[in-house]
Amino acid sequence: MTTTLLPIAAGARTRAALLVFLRPDRGRLAGAVVLLIAGTIAGLLAPPLLGRIVDLASGAGTTGEFVLTGVALVAVALVDAALAGLGIALLAQVGESTLARIRERFVESALRLPLEQVERAGAGDLTSRVTNDVAVVAEAARSALPEFTRAILTIVLTLGGMAVLDWRFLLAALVAVPVQAYTVRWYARRAVPLYAKQRVAVAAQQQHLLATIDGASTIRTFRIAGDHSGRVATRSQQAVDLLLRGVALQTRFYARLHVAEFAGLAAVLATGFFLVRGDAVSIGTATAAALYFHGLFNPINTALALVDDAQAAASGLDRLVGVADLAVPPRAVLPTTDSPAAVEVTGLSFGYEADRPVLHDVSLSVRRGERVAVVGSTGAGKTSLAKVIAGVHEPTAGTVDVPAGEVALITQEVHVFAGPLADDLRLARPGATEDEVRAALAAVDALGWASQLPEGLNTEVGAGGHALTAAQAQQLAFARLILADPPVAILDEATAEAGSAGARLLERVAAAALEGRTAVIVAHRLTQAVTADRVVVLDRGRIVQIGPHETLVAEPGPYATLWQAWSGQRDQKA
Repeated sequence: MTTTLLPIAAGARTRAALLVFLRPDRGRLAGAVVLLIAGTIAGLLAPPLLGRIVDLASGAGTTGEFVLTGVALVAVALVDAALAGLGIALLAQVGESTLARIRERFVESALRLPLEQVERAGAGDLTSRVTNDVAVVAEAARSALPEFTRAILTIVLTLGGMAVLDWRFLLAALVAVPVQAYTVRWYARRAVPLYAKQRVAVAAQQQHLLATIDGASTIRTFRIAGDHSGRVATRSQQAVDLLLRGVALQTRFYARLHVAEFAGLAAVLATGFFLVRGDAVSIGTATAAALYFHGLFNPINTALALVDDAQAAASGLDRLVGVADLAVPPRAVLPTTDSPAAVEVTGLSFGYEADRPVLHDVSLSVRRGERVAVVGSTGAGKTSLAKVIAGVHEPTAGTVDVPAGEVALITQEVHVFAGPLADDLRLARPGATEDEVRAALAAVDALGWASQLPEGLNTEVGAGGHALTAAQAQQLAFARLILADPPVAILDEATAEAGSAGARLLERVAAAALEGRTAVIVAHRLTQAVTADRVVVLDRGRIVQIGPHETLVAEPGPYATLWQAWSGQRDQKA
C-alpha cells in the first residue's frame, strides 16, 4: 500500500484557525496583555532611578534623596515582579486552554478518519502528531508564548524609554536592528523547512518502530531481526542528522546575534559620551540609556531565540490543524417515517487499494428490526461489508444510507479501557446511573461475575488492572451496546474468539443485546444464520444468494454447501 501522509495545513490556514481557537479566551488574553504592559512599564522605571543615583552621587545629593530613590527602586521591582507574574500566569492559562481546544478538535477529526486513510499514512504519522507535535506546541503554550510576549513588550517599551531620554539614544540603539533583522530572516528561511523535515523523519522513525514491535514474533520466526534493526537504525540516523543540522544552525544564529549586541552597545555608549561632553544630557541620563540598551540583551535574545521554538511549534501546529481541518463527509440518513428500510446499500464497491476492489456492486436493503446474517468463505468480503456499513470505511462507489442516529459495530477484537469497570461501560453513555449500568450487565449475564470482582464494579480493569477473559470482555462490549442503545448494530464475528462454550454463551448474550434493533451479523458460526430473518451469502465480494435459512439450505448453491460442511464438522466434534 502506497504511503500517503496526512495533510499539513498551510501557514495562513493555521493562523486563521488559531484565531478561532483563541476566540473564547479574548477577555483573559486582553487582561494578560494589560498586566504585562503595566509590569513592563514599572520595570522600565529602574534605569532612570539608577541614573538619578548617579547624578546624586556626582552632584553631592542628600542622604534623604538617596534613601527615597532606593525605596522607589525596591517598589518598582516588587510591582514589576507582581504584575509580570500575574500576566505570565494568565497568558499561560490562555495558551493551555487554546491547546486543549486544538487537541479536542484533532482527536475528534482523527477518530472520524476513514481507517484506510490512517493505514495509508501509517500509524507513526498519526501518533507522532498526537505525541511529539502536541508536546512541542504545549511547551510553547506554557513557557515560550508568555516569555515571547513579555520580551516583545519589553523591547518596544524600552526603545520608547530611550527616545524619552533623548531621541539620539534611540537612533544609536537601532544600529543593531539591521543585523538582527537579517539574522532572523536568514534563520527562518532555513529553519522552517528543516523542522518540517524533522517532523516527517520522526514520524517515519515511529512508524518503523511500531511496525517492528507489532511484528516482533514474525520477525523472530523468520530471523530477519537484523534487517528490521537496520531499517530502524537508518530512520533513526536520519532523524539524528536533521537534529544535528538544527543545532549547527542555532549556533550560527546566536553568533550573529552577539555581533548585533556589541554594535548597538558601542553606538549607545559613544552617543552618550558625545552628548555628555556637549552638556546635552547628564551622566545619569547617559547611564540610564546604557542600562536600557543593556537591558535589551535578554529580551532581544529571548525573542529571537524563541523564533526557534516558534518555528518548531508552528510546524507542529500545521500538522495538528491539517488533521483537525479534515472534513469527513457525513453519512446519508434515511427518513425515520417514509422508508421501511433501516439500512440501504446501493451499488456498493470498495477496495483498500484503488486497483484491487474487495466488494463489487453490492446492493442490500435491511428492514427495521430485521436480523440479517452475512456468510461466506474466508476472503469473501464479509468484514469489509460490515465495516463499510458501520462507517469505518468509505465506499469507493455506491452509497450506504443509514438511519438517523448512530450505528454500533462490535467485532471479535474488544478493547477493555484502563480504569474502573463501571467507567468503561459509561463510555457508551456518560450519564448512565449505577442502576442502568447494573441492568446492562445483567442483560448480558455479566452482573454475577462483575459483582464478585475484588472491588465490584469499581475494580480496575484493562492495562495494569484485573484481567478479563475473552468472553467477559465481549460481554462488556454487548453491555456497552445496550447502554448506547443505537437503532442499528453490526456484529463482525463478535463471538469467534471465545471458544465453543464461550461462543454459545455469547450467542445468547448477543440475542438479548440485539432485541428490538436492526442487526447485520457477520456469522462465524452458522447457528447465527439459522436464527436470522435472512441470510446474505457473499462470494468474492458479490452477493450470490439471499433469503431465509430454510429456503437456502433446501436448494443447491453455496449456502447449502457451507451448511453441509459446517454440520459435518459439528457432528465430528460432537
